Amino acid sequence: MTTATRIPPTELPATIRAYLAAREAHDTEGALRALAPTAVVVDAGTAYRGTDEVRRFLTHAGSGFRWTSELVGAQREDDARWVVTHRLEGDFPGGVVELRSRFALDGGLVTELVIAP
Repeated sequence: MTTATRIPPTELPATIRAYLAAREAHDTEGALRALAPTAVVVDAGTAYRGTDEVRRFLTHAGSGFRWTSELVGAQREDDARWVVTHRLEGDFPGGVVELRSRFALDGGLVTELVIAP
């Protein structure tokens, strides 16, 4: 079993930092550049596979709501796996949630991203 180590967000791999910056800027194409063409993104139990499905997900995720996001934690699980925790506040049901984004990297690109509370 791997024990995660808390790290400063500045120690996240450049690929993850680039993805997060693109998402914060609502830059779908920028976020996609951090992902492998065969990447899988899982959100709310639904898997989006490959560039086209992930693009649709990124374009529509959170649409219809206004929200702010604050990065509140980062962890390194091993050389290929990282976890980022964001606190979201907005006009969505419940109003506040902490989401953990679990990234798997291979060859400098994100191959899997699982987003869950």
